[in-house]
Amino acid sequence: MADQEVKLLDFWPSMFGMRVRIALAQKGVAYEYVEEDLRNKSPLLLEMNPIHKKIPVLIHNGKPICESSIIVEYIDEFWNDKAPLLPSHPYDRAQARFWVDFIDKKLYGPTRKIWATKGEEHEAGKKEFIEILKQLEQVLGEKEYFGGESLGFIDIALIGFYSWFYTYETVGKFSIEAECPKIISWGKRCLQNESVAKSLPDSKKIYDFVVQVQKALGII
Repeated sequence: MADQEVKLLDFWPSMFGMRVRIALAQKGVAYEYVEEDLRNKSPLLLEMNPIHKKIPVLIHNGKPICESSIIVEYIDEFWNDKAPLLPSHPYDRAQARFWVDFIDKKLYGPTRKIWATKGEEHEAGKKEFIEILKQLEQVLGEKEYFGGESLGFIDIALIGFYSWFYTYETVGKFSIEAECPKIISWGKRCLQNESVAKSLPDSKKIYDFVVQVQKALGII
């Protein structure tokens, strides 16, 4: 895989960008990281993702791949010589895709309500968030990781949210561990993986960032 030009357009607190960083780290892929200012999006981002105009975008030999879960699958398929991220059996792959799609569709909305709203909407966000985590705990069961014994697609899709847990708990004044201890144990286990640990930002740095956003939104 020589002479591969790989560039990642990203924004450091993005749990979706974290997925791509972890996948590239697991595969040992060298790449150029480009930090985007989402209030002033670069011409390159607008050119490479003209439909959604969002990060992350992986640019591989000049060609863009958009949407984080699609990017992770692309990375797994292209750099297929080590650290498989999706299961080998078609049924297991389908199940992994189902739960990543579930995370994509269900989790972001409630978590944003926790820190970006007040009153009833804020409380509803906390309730929805915990309900979703409890569903995911059932999927995890007694396994080490969602896919079994090693870090896989579902883990990579969810672990970025884990780096925001401190923010959700601090803003929402509740304990995730009290409600969902298996998810917390799983998150700590994932952080023992070097690719995860080096790809996730410090939780308190994320909280400081969110406080600034809350001030800008007039929430605090």
